[in-house]
Amino acid sequence: MPEDWMLPTIFPIGGILFDFLFVLIAIPIEAYVLHSRLKFDKKTSIFYAISINLFSSVIGWLIFFFSEPILPIQVKSELINYMLFNSFKLANTQVLIILTACIIFFATFLMKYFILKILLLSLHEPVAKKPDEPKISPRQLRRRFSRITFQNTNLVTTILIANSLSYTAITIILLFRSK
Repeated sequence: MPEDWMLPTIFPIGGILFDFLFVLIAIPIEAYVLHSRLKFDKKTSIFYAISINLFSSVIGWLIFFFSEPILPIQVKSELINYMLFNSFKLANTQVLIILTACIIFFATFLMKYFILKILLLSLHEPVAKKPDEPKISPRQLRRRFSRITFQNTNLVTTILIANSLSYTAITIILLFRSK
């Protein structure tokens, strides 16, 4: 073990534990929504909920670590003050937090949608091709296209509902934390 290696004197263990708590809260809520709306079995819906939440959490932390160095010093100070002491110095910080929370919500929604779409496409087991399918009429093609569009809309709506419910639960916990 190197001699100069040591743990930091200030470690945001509260922030790390709250992020872990948020992921643990979001997974069952989103798994339930995936199970009930997309008709996945319970094991599959839990797998997808864990996958999309962990991937989106890792991507979110990477975005945070890459964007944090370019923040103004005043915003960095407020961020550190909130992470370590759960308080703000400036009054206008709440407006910035509300704006940031809205951006994070929609960015997380888009990330989860694309992650789930990639998982569904990549984990789809190949189906054996049928020999010489009969010619499909234009009416059947329209019906298939409308079914695919409906499934895509259903996926967007499901992810939006799941993300909204998990963010609502996390917001309630944050409100209890602040009191």
